[in-house]
Amino acid sequence: MNSGAFPIAAIIVIFSASALGALQTGNGATANQSAAQEERVFVRGKWLSRSEYLREQERRRRPEETGIAPLAGAGDETRAGSGGANASFVKEGANAASSTPKEARPVEDLTALTKIYRVGVGDVLDVRVLNAPPRNSESTLYTVLDGGYLDFPLAGPPMIVAGLTTEEIAAKIAGELRKRAVYEQPLVTVTVRAHMSHTVIVTGLVNEPGAKVLRREAVPLYVVLAEAQPRAEAGLATIISNRTGKTTIIDLADPAATTMLVFPGDVVNVAPRPPAFLYVGGDVNMPGQIDFHPGMRLTQAILAAGGARSSSAIWVKVSRQKEDGRLTWTQYNLLAIMDGVEPDPELRPGDRIEVGRRRW
Repeated sequence: MNSGAFPIAAIIVIFSASALGALQTGNGATANQSAAQEERVFVRGKWLSRSEYLREQERRRRPEETGIAPLAGAGDETRAGSGGANASFVKEGANAASSTPKEARPVEDLTALTKIYRVGVGDVLDVRVLNAPPRNSESTLYTVLDGGYLDFPLAGPPMIVAGLTTEEIAAKIAGELRKRAVYEQPLVTVTVRAHMSHTVIVTGLVNEPGAKVLRREAVPLYVVLAEAQPRAEAGLATIISNRTGKTTIIDLADPAATTMLVFPGDVVNVAPRPPAFLYVGGDVNMPGQIDFHPGMRLTQAILAAGGARSSSAIWVKVSRQKEDGRLTWTQYNLLAIMDGVEPDPELRPGDRIEVGRRRW
């Protein structure tokens, strides 16, 4: 028997001291009267009176009146009514939700955050009811208080607005004004007069360090750096994300990298680029290690090494280390580069350059 369900048939048990005595003495009338008073049903580990048992049966036949759908497997799936169907639907829905792969779930569109602003504590809002009678002595500016509340008296008690856009706040205020019959068709506008809740901290090699205000939920790094004004020696930006806790290093010489989004609470530290070098050898006047600068070309590196020692030294081999540690090399004709026939290749930190008179 399923312990979670009532049996189809119940055994009515007559168990009473007075009834038992009446049976023993053969007093049938007394026995019937006692049985009517003391009938009990043993169900799910406890004794119930007949009336309690009937009420419980009726309740389980009509689960919609209790507001609780019976769980699948409770033994009532075959009963009339909507209980069994609801239980099956709930169970199937739960299984479908739990089996949904993570890849199928919607991914947050971060680029959309560059187009919206959600109000926060400390922001100053300009709230106006356009079709209300003018009130010259009353200010239209309201500050979002601690806890995210906005105290707009016409709309009743302070309401929570933190995390909402200005359009959502305007709709919320208009709804309260209609609800309280202040105005039948209120035209409400809300704008942010002072952005105070969204900031990014910028430190390091910048002329204007400190907190930088964001007027969107996310902005590209180059927007923040433009306000902070990096110094000439700045080369890298380290972003400590408030959302994920991760640290990302951005090369400021890479325009694509500076489009990375920063969010409220992030910390950006601007630092100099670590020293990098090239190594030039072979038929040059000053072989050895030279400083590398972003965007350096092959002819520039050879000139930094004193230039070729002979006009016949026209072949150049550039070796570069791959991620697995092995070297790969490319051969260039210096005369063809100087004459503009071939492009002057861009170098990378750690490149090895050899100048010679013969092909490799």
